[in-house]
Amino acid sequence: MKIYQTHKAPNPRRVRVFLAEKGIEMDYVEVDIAAGENLSPAMRAKNPTTKIPFLELDDGTCLGETLAICRYFEELHPENPLMGRTPLEKAQVEMWHRRIEFHFMLPIGMCFQHTTGYFKDRMTPVEEWGKESGKNAIAYFDELNEHLKESTYLVGDYFSIADIVLLCAIDFARVVQIRPSDEHSHLLAWYERVSARPSYSA
Repeated sequence: MKIYQTHKAPNPRRVRVFLAEKGIEMDYVEVDIAAGENLSPAMRAKNPTTKIPFLELDDGTCLGETLAICRYFEELHPENPLMGRTPLEKAQVEMWHRRIEFHFMLPIGMCFQHTTGYFKDRMTPVEEWGKESGKNAIAYFDELNEHLKESTYLVGDYFSIADIVLLCAIDFARVVQIRPSDEHSHLLAWYERVSARPSYSA
């Protein structure tokens, strides 16, 4: 099996960190999204959405969507679970994963796409929307900081896929000059903890 990715993009990194936490080795195929390689007929046949990453199994079956790929490996390798250990914890992990995706990672993505013009050959950037999205992402730092005031990770003392998505989103946000400030001390302490994990360099 192999994963098609663009190494510098945040979503493939989410999968790499997830697999690193589980100790799973993987073959990666680099895709040049800037040049539109992901839009080719051959790639569309494998992954109609054209988004990366996507996983191709040995029988030719392809799985797109970051969360679906991680779910597949969570089921194959349940040891060191990253999606929750109890019914409540599983629900809390999913809750925080969705919150981070909707309230932080998506706005960061919109800020990047609409203010940098990186994909202007295939979309119409709306700069004001990009700027507004960036403001919304920055505002969410306050909520995260308050939550992490009394929580080691997003779900208590349990490191999960929710922490992985936040880590990758915060690192990617630097591209559009968005970072937590010194007043977000609890969020910064969380960042120091998660970035010290060996999987950080995946």
